[in-house]
Amino acid sequence: MNFNLEHSVNQQINIPNNSGVTLYIKREDAIHPFVSGNKYRKLKYNLLEAEKLGYKTLLTFGGAFSNHIAAVALAGQLMGFKTIGVIRGDELKGAINDNTTLHFAQQSGMQFEFVSREAYRKKTSDLFIKKLKANFGDFYLIPEGGTNALAIKGCEEILNEDDKGFDYICCAVGTGGTISGLMNCSKPSQQVLGFPALKGDFLTQDISKFALKTNWELKTDYHFGGYAKINDKLITFINQFKKEYSIPLDPVYTGKMMFGIFDLIERGYFPKESKILAIHTGGLQGITGMNTVLKKKNLPLIV
Repeated sequence: MNFNLEHSVNQQINIPNNSGVTLYIKREDAIHPFVSGNKYRKLKYNLLEAEKLGYKTLLTFGGAFSNHIAAVALAGQLMGFKTIGVIRGDELKGAINDNTTLHFAQQSGMQFEFVSREAYRKKTSDLFIKKLKANFGDFYLIPEGGTNALAIKGCEEILNEDDKGFDYICCAVGTGGTISGLMNCSKPSQQVLGFPALKGDFLTQDISKFALKTNWELKTDYHFGGYAKINDKLITFINQFKKEYSIPLDPVYTGKMMFGIFDLIERGYFPKESKILAIHTGGLQGITGMNTVLKKKNLPLIV
């Protein structure tokens, strides 16, 4: 699975205070323009497995502005798969052209199955999957967000030998796949900090299914109200970060993570001389969709 990928590099972030810590960001977002960051890592071994088993079609799930949906659509197209996206919200059926993520996925060859939110909650049930197979034939199933054992295997490749000197590894958390992979490939001396984009403590149990180590902790104070929730303070931070460091952050995942890291640094959470590595997991395609929402709410836009 190769899309003429760029290698991610660690870029230093000069912190304007006397905290005594150093901060780098691993630019996984620069791997590929669309199949970037943790989406590439999660899909890599899943698509190779689908190819090995002779599947012609990939099926997965996601919401209106899902990075996962966009990535599966293009990655599938590049590797010669048909792709099907089961989309949460049947009201979106007539609004594809008004939604940048869905329009991109459709242009990348993805076929959609729009379902109600009530039906979507049953998406993992045997009956739901059976109905999908009756409609679309046999397919290789990729879970919502892409997290499974093969996704964890891909995320275990994010860290390399150049990263062994960092004391803290930080990442945003959605379904828990990325942080599980990071924990599994981290060194015993490293602490892995996760910044959940969702409200609630249920992720601890999900992560424990995949994680082989215990050197991790979730920082649950930076979700800004829940998944895809955002306010003026976060928008200002994201825009200022891009202005100062020329690095775009997305408002759902990496923006909240970096806000949390800066807040923890300011509060003196990290010991003096700590070396911190933050993982930029991509997701930048969602900025356009979020700006559409922000405009309707008369909030500042992400630049």
